[in-house]
Amino acid sequence: MVPTGDGSSPSREDESVSEPASDPAASDPATFVRRIDRLRADLLEQGRRVGAMLEQSVEALFERDDEKGRRVVEADEVIDRVDVEVERAAVRLLRDVAQTVAAVDDDQLRMVLTIVKINNELERIADAAVEIAQMRREVGDSDLPGAFRVMANSVIGLVRDTNRCFEALDTALARRVLSSDETIDEFERMILRDTQRALAAGEIEVDAAFALHAIAARLEIIDDHCSNIAEQVIYVATGAIVRHQDGQWSEPRVPD
Repeated sequence: MVPTGDGSSPSREDESVSEPASDPAASDPATFVRRIDRLRADLLEQGRRVGAMLEQSVEALFERDDEKGRRVVEADEVIDRVDVEVERAAVRLLRDVAQTVAAVDDDQLRMVLTIVKINNELERIADAAVEIAQMRREVGDSDLPGAFRVMANSVIGLVRDTNRCFEALDTALARRVLSSDETIDEFERMILRDTQRALAAGEIEVDAAFALHAIAARLEIIDDHCSNIAEQVIYVATGAIVRHQDGQWSEPRVPD
């Protein structure tokens, strides 16, 4: 379902999304809690939608299915529309907080800010899924490196875990998402080496080799976006900030 700006969900046939007025009970803290909950529910649905797009783009690649690839590209219109609506709803909510001087605590404000950031990360994951689907024809009928499916499936699983850790605010799962970063990077290096070897041996066309390099890079980018979301989950759940330095994730630390 496609959420409206205030978090409600019209039928998929409703292409237009109206701009709702501010909540008449905006000064009531319980109203803000309900609005935040609706925003969070919309974002969880967006995460599931993006995960399904990625799965379909990978299936299109391995099954040589151009029709699935086309459906991924078409689905991006919904992702973009929801992305805009979630951000608008978050801005309206923060505006109402400022105008009413409502008693909204730090945890609730962190959640709104996190929703805006995760919303942006999900939209970029969807863009990467579309790019993967669009490169399917360039790969053609070339054999894919053995590690390619493992990497693709790992990234699909990573997106699922990322959605789960946000849904449950599970910081342990968020840490596992962060720890997968080096594994995905190693898969990418392995695929690039295998593709270069196949190209040198004349086992793959140049265009297909370039496409495989690009697809592996998009999968690695999706991993980066998942890591960013995991950082935000730790932040919203604990107030602690993690940093990526020298190839390692720091222990979460509450700012001074």
